[in-house]
Amino acid sequence: MESEKNILGSPLEACSLSPATGFKRNGHCRHTKQDLGVHGVCSEVTEQFLNFTRDRGNDLSSPNELYGFPGLKPGDKWCLCASRWKEALDKGAAPPVVLSATNEAVLKVISLDDLIEHACDDSF
Repeated sequence: MESEKNILGSPLEACSLSPATGFKRNGHCRHTKQDLGVHGVCSEVTEQFLNFTRDRGNDLSSPNELYGFPGLKPGDKWCLCASRWKEALDKGAAPPVVLSATNEAVLKVISLDDLIEHACDDSF
């Protein structure tokens, strides 16, 4: 299998193993055909974003024992759905992005310039 690339064209780096993120909870924002939401934006979540997404019906702050989900707190890194990150951007609530761990598949939804503008790493 060919390795996936990040938005900078380099090999995709891990986003977070604690908590374990990614569509398959393998620590990477990998893209699969089953992942219709394209959970490819590695973000360092903020309280503002957590409140924003909770208000839209996706509470990422509360633990969900059924799925072994610990709940996120500000500063945690998490693979976000590209369309949710873009929606947060449009509403002024987009969290910072880890470019080296953000999958190139998100470029179909989000511009490279917007992602770079919100970078929290120095990988560019």
